[in-house]
Amino acid sequence: MTLLILGLAIWIAAHLFKRIAPGARAALGEKGKGLVAVALLISVVLMVIGYRGAEVSPVYTPIPGIGHLNNLLMLVSVFLFGVGGTKGVLYTKLRHPMLLGMLTWAVAHLLVNGDLASIVLFGVLGLWAIVEMVVINAAGPWARPTEGKGLKGDLRNGVATLVLVGIIGAIHIWLGHNPFLGTYG
Repeated sequence: MTLLILGLAIWIAAHLFKRIAPGARAALGEKGKGLVAVALLISVVLMVIGYRGAEVSPVYTPIPGIGHLNNLLMLVSVFLFGVGGTKGVLYTKLRHPMLLGMLTWAVAHLLVNGDLASIVLFGVLGLWAIVEMVVINAAGPWARPTEGKGLKGDLRNGVATLVLVGIIGAIHIWLGHNPFLGTYG
């Protein structure tokens, strides 16, 4: 659990560094981007190792069949992650699509994982997404994009979402958790 918590701490610190210490971040220039990227890579490795190595300590039992809601939320989450890249209709309407995607991802996983390590991992990342949105909003008004690629961008994002969810599902099956059965138990 220590590695999981350390990974989460590094993840949060690396993401909030630009917001909390903008002067220090700006002083690093381009080198700062590389340092943040390395910190984020280290944080993900630590979270994965820490999560996979954590003792299973049940806290609550997920509702049987709730995995289907998880799968629906994962479709929404992955779609939200792609909104900025495909610049569809939602690109001009949502200020924080990736953070909303992260929050949706966290909630989806809390629905189907009731152990302590899952609550720590997904709960902290969900809370981080909320804090990040609040901090960004407090920094100033949003310069809303005036134009995107319209429905064409959203359709491309929808196709990419289906492919990615299939790949993510295959990885989960490979790891021994078939998300398409409706339950992990």
